[in-house]
Amino acid sequence: MATEGNNLSEYDFNSVPNGSAMTLGIVVSEWNDKITLGLLEGAKNTLLKHGVLESNIHIHFVPGAFELPLGAQFVLENSAVEAVICLGCVIQGETKHFDFVCEGVTQGIKDVGLKYNAPVIFGVLTDNNEQQSIDRSGGRLGNKGDEAAITAIKMVNLKNTLSNS
Repeated sequence: MATEGNNLSEYDFNSVPNGSAMTLGIVVSEWNDKITLGLLEGAKNTLLKHGVLESNIHIHFVPGAFELPLGAQFVLENSAVEAVICLGCVIQGETKHFDFVCEGVTQGIKDVGLKYNAPVIFGVLTDNNEQQSIDRSGGRLGNKGDEAAITAIKMVNLKNTLSNS
C-alpha cells in the first residue's frame, strides 16, 4: 500500500476478523531500533485490539533486516505459530547496499512463506531517509506495524476458512 495521502493506521475495524484463537510470531530487526520498536508497538497493540491473546504473540529479535527471513523460518520451524510478521527498516544510503538488502529481504520473506505454506508478512520500511521511516512507524502517516498485524490476521483467517471448507 502506498502511503502517499494515506495513513497506515486507518482501516475499517469491522473488516478485521477476531484473532482470539490465533498464535502469531513477530520477528523484529534490532537495526534502526528507534523505528522498529515503534513498528513492534503498533503491531502488538493492533493484534491485542483484535483479540489475539498476549500469551499467543511470540516476539523475537534479529540483528538486521537481512536476517528477518531466516528469523521467520526459525520461528515457523520451532513454534506453533500460524503466521510471522517481519518488522524492519532499511534507509537509503549512498551506496547500492540499500538495493541489495531490500531485494534480499523481500525475496526471502516471500520464499519463507511459500516454503512453509504460512503467511509471512512484509512489515519492512524501505525509505529514502529517517524522517520517512519515523512518519511510517507511529508518526504522521500512521504505523506500518498496524498494517502488518491486520494483514497477518486476515491471512490466517483466509487460510483457516479455506482449509475448513
